[in-house]
Amino acid sequence: MADAKDILGLPKGSLVHGAAQEKRPKPAKDIPKKPDGVSREVYALTGGLPLVMPSLDISNLKKRPPSETEKISWQWLPFTSSARKDNLELYHWVKVVNGVRPTGDYAFAKYNKVVDVVRYTDEEYAKYLSDPNWTREDTDQLFDLCEQFDLRFIIIADRFTPSRSVEELKSRYYTAVRAILLAKAPSPEEVADHPIVKEPYSIISEVERKRALGAILSQSRQQEREDAEVLAEAKRITEARLSAKNVDETEMPTTGPTAAASIVEIEKTPTPSGSASPSATPQPPVHVAGPPIPSPVGILPPAGLRMLRVYLRTTLLGQLVQATVSSSGVRTIKRIDQTLQDLGVHTKPKVPTKAVCTEHLELRKEILTLFNLQKQVQWKESEVAMLRDNPYAEFPPTPSTPKRSHRGGDQERASMRGFVGSDEGFTGERVGKREHKRKAPARFSEAPPSPPQSKRARKMKASDS
Repeated sequence: MADAKDILGLPKGSLVHGAAQEKRPKPAKDIPKKPDGVSREVYALTGGLPLVMPSLDISNLKKRPPSETEKISWQWLPFTSSARKDNLELYHWVKVVNGVRPTGDYAFAKYNKVVDVVRYTDEEYAKYLSDPNWTREDTDQLFDLCEQFDLRFIIIADRFTPSRSVEELKSRYYTAVRAILLAKAPSPEEVADHPIVKEPYSIISEVERKRALGAILSQSRQQEREDAEVLAEAKRITEARLSAKNVDETEMPTTGPTAAASIVEIEKTPTPSGSASPSATPQPPVHVAGPPIPSPVGILPPAGLRMLRVYLRTTLLGQLVQATVSSSGVRTIKRIDQTLQDLGVHTKPKVPTKAVCTEHLELRKEILTLFNLQKQVQWKESEVAMLRDNPYAEFPPTPSTPKRSHRGGDQERASMRGFVGSDEGFTGERVGKREHKRKAPARFSEAPPSPPQSKRARKMKASDS
């Protein structure tokens, strides 16, 4: 054992005794103290973590130091107010500090508002305020009561003698004050913004206002319900008319080249200057159903322009031109522009007045109609040429007419052959099966038609025997 200790460099004492000697006391753990104002249960649950809502410790608040020098007391003391002219003495509780009573005016005297009543002299009364319905004594009494009761005319009417209505007292007071203000002012412009001068009092309006107010306040519940129903119905009718007007404006179709008919107003032409007077009653416009005329009046603007309410006439003209030639191709549009240039007309009017735009659109429509008629003539001429060469030839229908039926086509070709006067090909030869069924050649040919072909006998089957 001693050798092992020597090898390890340990003291030669016993291991137990050495271990006991080498033991040192462990330092004490720093246990946080529970803060004040937090209960033990909350602190045990949180484990000392900071709370979401900080707790308020009343003991940590700043305390007001006790006043050692001031002595406060409340005393029942008298007071007077500058708002009263009779020096009335009243009592109230007052806070007294160190035995010193408060001085000064009553704290609520500043809220006393006095009306500044205009006064007049004898000369001003004789010159501006003379009224046969009012004496000088009555006028002085009215102004004194207005100053005493601060223009509270209900109280003034109760105190005034002889008895007069509130409207009469108001009318006399405000009329007199307005006359005095205008008389004392150097110029009327200086007092033009004064309420009494700017809005004169009207006794008629006041009486009518009170009568209407009394009629409303005296209505029964049944009358109030009836009035509410009438107002609701009027509001509903107004909204319905407005919505119907908006729907008509947005959904009304615009008149274009494909429209079937339109209403054109033909106004009465002006009479010469010798036959009728200019102030004669004009005849009402005659409504005639006819082909549409593209004009700013006859054609409604597109929906986009109707939403704008205000737009340039050149913009409307461009859209109406597009609507007029929308069914035509690009080549036709170019031909119309070229025709306008050949005629010396600008493609866009320089002065787009209503009359100029109307004539411009009508000219474009007439040119388009001319092109359509020329195309129809070319088709008819080609049909006639084909019928001359071959009476039985099939030709396509014209672009503007539906495809003819076989029977109608044969009859037209037969009538065309009669119109041309050609007798070639009507020698009585056998016509084809298709022509025989139509029975068209029988009307022009003297030869009897060929008999119909007999049907083949049906082949007998073994089951038939």
